[in-house]
Amino acid sequence: MFTRFIRLILITLAVLSLSTACARDSGAGPWQEEFDISECNMLSEGRSRYFVMEPGFQLVLEDDDTKLQVTVLDETKTVDGVVTRVVEEREWVDGALYEISRNYFAMCESTKDVFYFGEDVDFYKGGKVVKHDGSWLAGTDGSRAGLIMAGTPTLKMMYYQEIAPGVAMDRAEIVSLDETCKTPAGTFSKCMKVKEGTALNINEAEYKYYAPDIGLIRDENLRLIKYGSVKN
Repeated sequence: MFTRFIRLILITLAVLSLSTACARDSGAGPWQEEFDISECNMLSEGRSRYFVMEPGFQLVLEDDDTKLQVTVLDETKTVDGVVTRVVEEREWVDGALYEISRNYFAMCESTKDVFYFGEDVDFYKGGKVVKHDGSWLAGTDGSRAGLIMAGTPTLKMMYYQEIAPGVAMDRAEIVSLDETCKTPAGTFSKCMKVKEGTALNINEAEYKYYAPDIGLIRDENLRLIKYGSVKN
């Protein structure tokens, strides 16, 4: 009887171990997806070490055939009860407009964490909007705000940037905080390297680099060519 009991325990442990391994293989892991923002005084303007959220600030990145322009607009939008800053991204491929997205961010005053409350996306073909894939807003259809940038990043942090089930489940892992990056706009030290992917396709991954007081300076082959304040 005792032997059968021990055997049953061993079998149960083996099954649990296998289940855990399968969960890891399917993309589960120590990714933070719960963010208590209820105590935060949310700001629609400001900056943290790697994220600038000040109206008029702009980044332009390019590679051989793609141009990405990121502009902090002098606009706000209330999403899920929070006044967020509108950050517009425009992307051109081979000189033709490919995508415009309006992204909604807010910063926790005490921690400088920047949270992502959603985006409205327009994809273009031949100068006309053809789809809105990837659009989502916190507070609708089970979507919640994710963490786009920690105020005090630490090595090996793993967190969800977007939490929109079935639509956008982007997540990030900080892999370095001491990179030196050369770009057409200059050479930057103490850069943060982030591995980004999505729970919707665990085989997808890309690397982005962020410079202190500037933000995104490299996105795979895209590299920063200019940055600073512009009128919008």
